[in-house]
Amino acid sequence: MPIVHIRKVIAAVAIAAVLFGAVTILAAARVLLGAAPGYVVYLPLLRFNSIMGVIYVAVGVMAWRNLRLGVYGAAAICVLNLAALGAISYLYTPNGAIAGTSVQAMTFRTVVWLAFFFVLAWSSRRIAADGKSNTR
Repeated sequence: MPIVHIRKVIAAVAIAAVLFGAVTILAAARVLLGAAPGYVVYLPLLRFNSIMGVIYVAVGVMAWRNLRLGVYGAAAICVLNLAALGAISYLYTPNGAIAGTSVQAMTFRTVVWLAFFFVLAWSSRRIAADGKSNTR
């Protein structure tokens, strides 16, 4: 795949990451400001997601400007989301403090960021490989 197309893929992931972060921030802000989401809200998870929304935006911008840092940022987000998913899955009980919807949403966030990480890492490797083949 030509570098021009890889750069477009990187831009698409960066934009998607920023939008995903913005939506996460807005959803968390609505609940923090008193909107009832229709399920039990686990406040530590809400705070985590609020902070992560800001980090999602920052990593999206990083990926756009510096691919290597974007890959590292996406990897860190994957690890943090996976840790949060593990914690809430462990704490989850039917009719408990953590809603099943929260576990599903955290699973979705983890999968999305895993996909972003894989695409950014693949793009980074392709660009590096192309740079090496052009120097010969």
